Amino acid sequence: MMCHVLDVSRSGYYAWLSRPLCKTKQENIKLTEKISTIFEQSRGVYGAPRIKASLDSEGHSYGKNRVARLMRIERLKGRPKRVWRRTAQSNPYGDPAPNLLHQNFVSKAVNQVWSSDITYIQTKQGFVYLAVVMDLYSRKIIGWSMDNNMGRHIAMNALGMAVAARNPSNGLIIHSDRGAQYISDDYQQLLKENGILCSMSARGNCYDNAVVESFFGSLKRERIRRYNYRTRQEAQIDVFDYIECFYNKRRLHSYLKYKSPSDFEAEGNILN
Repeated sequence: MMCHVLDVSRSGYYAWLSRPLCKTKQENIKLTEKISTIFEQSRGVYGAPRIKASLDSEGHSYGKNRVARLMRIERLKGRPKRVWRRTAQSNPYGDPAPNLLHQNFVSKAVNQVWSSDITYIQTKQGFVYLAVVMDLYSRKIIGWSMDNNMGRHIAMNALGMAVAARNPSNGLIIHSDRGAQYISDDYQQLLKENGILCSMSARGNCYDNAVVESFFGSLKRERIRRYNYRTRQEAQIDVFDYIECFYNKRRLHSYLKYKSPSDFEAEGNILN
């Protein structure tokens, strides 16, 4: 009946059943398995470009369009970018530092230029705040702190973690916005004690700290918005996993020619 409805001969149908798959279809089946594995390992974060980069690193050369087509067939979709909302509290009464970067986020070596910022994460218990310090050379998060309040201590704790981990030389530049946490006397004193030069964005210009803003966007898109945290502690544990276990060590970064920040630093790469 099926052959009659489809206007196909019975002999042709049985011949098709016994005919082996062509080479291309066999390759697509194997490639789809590899794509699904990489997608699951990224927790559903990677889109076609990063999955292709992962395949390339494993010695498999496939076109991005082919990877994207097979992902569509399997309904595998990465996390698209969304517009990020700023939360920093600007202090109009402070004496901000000059902008030493002017949106030039390229650094030729570790511990030359850092950048810092603060964001919030919503839980059923209320907000929890996250401050990070990033090395602009490798885009690695080298210091971070979380707390129920976004006072100056959260920025200082993140900076303290970065200084302890890196022990930078005098002359390092750290960039931030004009938030009250960064203008505070305690934070500025901590910079002076460690020989760190302060740089600050222009008022209301999120593009002056675009790299850390982009990190927060990835964190929200790839992890935070996918879960409803019951407690602040649950959010803190998940953020720790994202930063220390995934972002720094495993996440392929397009700016770093699809290497993770840790691998990029270990290999001593230089970007043109």
